[in-house]
Amino acid sequence: MSVFALMAGGTGGHLFAAQALAEELSKRGHRAELVTDKRAAPISESFPPRAIHVVPAASPDPRRPVAALKAGGIIVYGLAVAFGVLRRIEADAVVGFGGYPSFPPFLAAALMGIPGLLHEQNAVMGRANRALARFADALALGFEATRGAERFKIAKHVTGNPVRAQVLALAGRALAPIENGGAIRLLVFGGSQGARFLSEVVPGAVIGLPEDLRARIEVTQQCREEDLDRVTRAYGEARVNVELATFFADLPERIAGSHLVIARAGASTIAELAVIGRPAVLIPLPGSLDQDQLANASVAADAGGAVVMEQATISPQSLASELAGLLARPERLATMAAAMQSLGRPDAASRLADIATELAAPRAPAEGDTQ
Repeated sequence: MSVFALMAGGTGGHLFAAQALAEELSKRGHRAELVTDKRAAPISESFPPRAIHVVPAASPDPRRPVAALKAGGIIVYGLAVAFGVLRRIEADAVVGFGGYPSFPPFLAAALMGIPGLLHEQNAVMGRANRALARFADALALGFEATRGAERFKIAKHVTGNPVRAQVLALAGRALAPIENGGAIRLLVFGGSQGARFLSEVVPGAVIGLPEDLRARIEVTQQCREEDLDRVTRAYGEARVNVELATFFADLPERIAGSHLVIARAGASTIAELAVIGRPAVLIPLPGSLDQDQLANASVAADAGGAVVMEQATISPQSLASELAGLLARPERLATMAAAMQSLGRPDAASRLADIATELAAPRAPAEGDTQ
């Protein structure tokens, strides 16, 4: 049995990938422990790792010198805490999933000589992984073409992005046919950073559909708490069949049951849509330095599984036009679903576990070495 420290936090995407790997490692008889920051600890309690360790972390912003200095102090303290955690659990290898919470513990592992694997989920390498890659023994990629990865002269493996067991259970489920005059199920979700804009634009787009099409739409939409009343009224006035909630615990099942998804383009979202095989209208989250969501969405669009609409130019009217063109053509939705599924890598967690366990395995001494 080997012991692995999985380092993730900040977003659900990083944590879901760590969760999937932990589940796979546990099946193989290994022990996985999660190292994360204080923000992620409360939502990590259902994860399979035997223990969860909180390590202080921060993201320095060079544009704010005082804040950057404070962040530097937190990182140094996080390093000290991480040294203690890694010694205590006697980690054989570590796996980092990006985001600034992975920086102190992954760096500590490198300084301690513990083998390390980095996993990059997005189609462009994030800042934390770019900073840590020089200390890693191997780099796993969620997308075949990952901008920035070519800079690093370490072993690279295209594994895909691990998805949770709930998603794997739905892999390849056939897209339900849209009967003539029958219901059309539209799923809308955007995560904590994306639900507000979608709550502003999607209701108007659905209301703007031709009446005969709108009458068939069944909308399931994630909203922020503060948007629920407004969105409920908007759909209610138009007599649209809708279910709204701030969180759907069974989101993978709802993805599988949908005919079309409107979502942001985080790496975990793309991975889940691909493994299940559902067409999507993707609206990448704007404003990130690396435009990682736009890069992710472009991969899905190039494969034919998605339509990409950028937030800066989208309106309820333009989205309504796009939706009308898609929903009125069930054969196109079926073609898009198949194209999206072609991107799926349901064995991503297994591939990642193979690399991690190889890193953790004791090395045979080279010829001439003494024991």
